[in-house]
Amino acid sequence: MEILLQQIINGLVLGSMYALVALGYTMVYGIINLINFAHGEVLMVGALTSWTIIGWMQSSMPGAPGWLVLLIALAISCVVAAALNYTIEKVAYRPLRNSPKLAPLITAIGMSILLQTLAMIIWKPNYKPYPTLLPVEPFDVGGAVITSTQIMILGLTAVSLAALMYVVNYTSLGRAMRATAENPRVAALMGVKPDFVISATFVIGAILATIAGVMYASNYGTVQHTMGFLPGLKAFTAAVFGGIGNLAGAVVGGILLGLIESIGAGYIGVLTGGVLGSNYSDIFAFIVLIFVLTLRPSGLLGERVADRA
Repeated sequence: MEILLQQIINGLVLGSMYALVALGYTMVYGIINLINFAHGEVLMVGALTSWTIIGWMQSSMPGAPGWLVLLIALAISCVVAAALNYTIEKVAYRPLRNSPKLAPLITAIGMSILLQTLAMIIWKPNYKPYPTLLPVEPFDVGGAVITSTQIMILGLTAVSLAALMYVVNYTSLGRAMRATAENPRVAALMGVKPDFVISATFVIGAILATIAGVMYASNYGTVQHTMGFLPGLKAFTAAVFGGIGNLAGAVVGGILLGLIESIGAGYIGVLTGGVLGSNYSDIFAFIVLIFVLTLRPSGLLGERVADRA
């Protein structure tokens, strides 16, 4: 039971990060039907930017509390990533908005490779240790342990999700986003500015991805220019798992994917008689994904993408 509880805690932490990144995918797809494959690289840029800010603050303000350093680094990284994603949308995607579906898809893949290369040039290709800024003493929870960093991850995820749901459901921007997702032409006739809404969606997605990236780096203790690829791929999988274009589906898909991956890592050796190790845990996640999509091609909660006139 202790192993199961520990894997559930690890799965919730991992799934929280997947959910935040998956929300960026699903919001963009819900509004303009585009899969932004450069989204994982936005996570990477946010994490590496925070690493740079933390290093600078530790050298210039050696007595600053760790939580304050992390908070300032997170805020600056969110601004940098938001500006980057805003620029990507304006330069790479907006000119292709009315092009055939394949053109923006190829552009997104090319942008992903470009960002990885630029990050490798700026920050060098080697792995960098991410500073531990919060207390390292773990807390005992029924025989399992949870660290201050993991508590921070769960708390930040809950706050971020609550803030996003408030924006989408109770603000004028949220109403404009929902209207644009339904029909951008009609929304424009009603006074909504689709270009502004789409840019705001990319900015919000970048902020969520940066929060996930900083949490990912804090939890695993390392950053590198390719670190966004696998979380980005799994977050996209989570978005499809829950129902692409569905905000609740992205959250459910991310949490479930994290739990499946973590519990699979804990028991895959036992279930296969030692043939497979924990590094094969992705098998469980993608087997479940294939099974779910076979039964429900639109995902667990279904798509919420309107048929546009």
